Amino acid sequence: AVVSTQSTGYCAGNDLSNFTKDMPAGGPTEMADNGRDTLDVFCAAMINFPKPLIAAVNGPAIGIPVTTLGLCDLVYCTDSAHFRTPFVSLGQSPEGCSSYIFPRTFGFAKANEMLLAERQISAEEACTGGLVTRIFPEDTFREEVDKVVSHMAKLPPQSMIISKGLIRQEVKEKLLEVNTRECITLRDRWLSDECMTAIMNFLNRKKK
Repeated sequence: AVVSTQSTGYCAGNDLSNFTKDMPAGGPTEMADNGRDTLDVFCAAMINFPKPLIAAVNGPAIGIPVTTLGLCDLVYCTDSAHFRTPFVSLGQSPEGCSSYIFPRTFGFAKANEMLLAERQISAEEACTGGLVTRIFPEDTFREEVDKVVSHMAKLPPQSMIISKGLIRQEVKEKLLEVNTRECITLRDRWLSDECMTAIMNFLNRKKK
């Protein structure tokens, strides 16, 4: 399966305006509970997906589309792509198993620079660090990704599934555990005064 978009950017993350509209009858607590459950199910589906999961990052990525790249099996991006995880400035915390995967991919120092200092990294840095498999030029990106997908589609499917299962076997249960822990933490952050203030400040800045 291929995760991508048809737009010029990959994904800008969650729509923070959802925090201020369509409030359920149970108020912020119900909203936070629903968000926790939705995120948990979404990430768990990626972790449990039996076939190869390929991310085709065709532009900038911010937030959860960055963190969940670590749950994919192959990640290709354009040379113009860049990656940012601005969780702390929004009063939130890491998601998509990034609190576990990023330190083991980049090392703790580089992971902290992304998750705590919110430094934006380039396609080249993401590839050198191991988050991205390969970088393709923007004008041939779709063609190059299609070549990989077409090749893999011709390979024996059961062998592919079994091989992925073996590769992921040692970390699968750990990732599910980390995902649930991150979702519970995020639920608490969403209900905190610090988070709500940070989100309102962000939305007010966007209006100006």
